[in-house]
Amino acid sequence: MAWLEATFLTDAAHAERLCDALLEAGALSASIEDADAGTPAEQPQFGEPGSVATPGWVRSRIVALFETTADVAALLSEAAAAAGLSACPTHTLAEVAEQNWVQLTQSQFEPIRVSARLWIVPTWHAAPDPAAINLVLDPGMAFGTGSHPTTRLCLEWLEHTVATGNSVLDYGCGSGILAIAAAKLGAVSVAGVDIDAQAVLAARANAEANGVDAVFADSESPVAGQYDLVVANILANPLRVLAPAICGHVRPGGRLALSGILAEQADEIVAIYRPWVELSVFGEREGWVCLAGEKAL
Repeated sequence: MAWLEATFLTDAAHAERLCDALLEAGALSASIEDADAGTPAEQPQFGEPGSVATPGWVRSRIVALFETTADVAALLSEAAAAAGLSACPTHTLAEVAEQNWVQLTQSQFEPIRVSARLWIVPTWHAAPDPAAINLVLDPGMAFGTGSHPTTRLCLEWLEHTVATGNSVLDYGCGSGILAIAAAKLGAVSVAGVDIDAQAVLAARANAEANGVDAVFADSESPVAGQYDLVVANILANPLRVLAPAICGHVRPGGRLALSGILAEQADEIVAIYRPWVELSVFGEREGWVCLAGEKAL
């Protein structure tokens, strides 16, 4: 089986309307990309919902997929008119052949070296360094495969901070990668919590696959108690709201790390957490920061 792929350029003002109109007209899928990706003109778009003032790209590339029997030119004209354009955009057309999509997806996820002794390895790969601490993790339903800068920063903090015998709480655990890493780094009591029930299921499965004993809970059965280390890799908005709850889980003299924070948000988060923990920048990567500090005795 094959498909037809149409590619054309537009602007940020029309991109989303065009995608919606293409789907209404019969496209199987439609996506928007930065037409300047990989060049000095690339425009990164990251942040929390509502925090990006001008979403989209000045030069947006739309890629739409159609059945081979479709009259693509006619459907593009119909979508363009529905989106308020006076003419059908100039486009290129290519045939997309049937592929082994599972194999193709897997090929995009190679082992990730976090440090000299810490690796993240998908199940379909052999560990590049069997003697290292290998976190066995596949991309799935929950955030946290190790490729995102915030996850890498938190892993680096854990490797730098975890001592044998520590208790660790992963607040907003996602895939459970940070809790699993803490256990493999020597923590003896590890817990994670997430509001997403699917994330909790994924974290439990990942912990089992790694031979790690960890407790994961959702908002229906929240964790209790205080921990030597607490790490929260979520986003600035929930970190603002959850500051008292998160800090309440850090024992006196314990340590806290926060990520999912853009560099320009760091000062505000530091100020919010100051009544409980004096935070400073542990690390920065690709515009994201990890803040860390120790709770007073």
